[in-house]
Amino acid sequence: MTSSSRRRAIAIAALLAAAIPALAACGAGFDANTNVPYAPNEAGVLYDGDGPGKAYGKNGVMIPQAFILGPDSGQQLAVGGSAPLYLTLLNSTGTADQLTGAVPEEQKATQVKVQSPIDLQPGTLAKTTGVTVEGLKTALRGGESIKLTLQFKNAGDIALTVPVIARSREFATLPPAPTATPAASPLATGSPAPSDTATPETTGAAASESPAANAQ
Repeated sequence: MTSSSRRRAIAIAALLAAAIPALAACGAGFDANTNVPYAPNEAGVLYDGDGPGKAYGKNGVMIPQAFILGPDSGQQLAVGGSAPLYLTLLNSTGTADQLTGAVPEEQKATQVKVQSPIDLQPGTLAKTTGVTVEGLKTALRGGESIKLTLQFKNAGDIALTVPVIARSREFATLPPAPTATPAASPLATGSPAPSDTATPETTGAAASESPAANAQ
């Protein structure tokens, strides 16, 4: 390891380590950052591989936090709607990079909209803004997950399974998803069935017609 790469590794480790106390103190949703392998909440963390060979990050990109913001508790994001995607990214290489796009698994959504490339400067945390998962193919209530392929200019394609987090607790301060609707209740089955019991109005109408019928 050269002296410059050693200094970069030390700086990145210090940056990630400094994020833990703030996170442990308040669990501030998207403003919270995490270190390896500590995950403070349901948000996803990027790992490469399994078992003893599992590494934190891939192709020089570390993702200490990733989640799709779902609806408030008791609500759902309807089919065809959209949901915000929140990523915290760290470029651990010595060269600037960009997140240029993302592709969802086709069974879950039609596209991920990235309004403009997101710059990843070496050794600096970056957060996504204005990124949304569009054209949901299943309703979301929280607790689901969607596999995304993130596209980077230099790091290439990186696959990550991202959890859907309900907008509650430390995530409650984030702007709500625009398409959230109340979840359907099992008791809400439509209009009540017509009753065979006669109402006072129909009874009275029948009685008023009887004399005319008898007169004929």
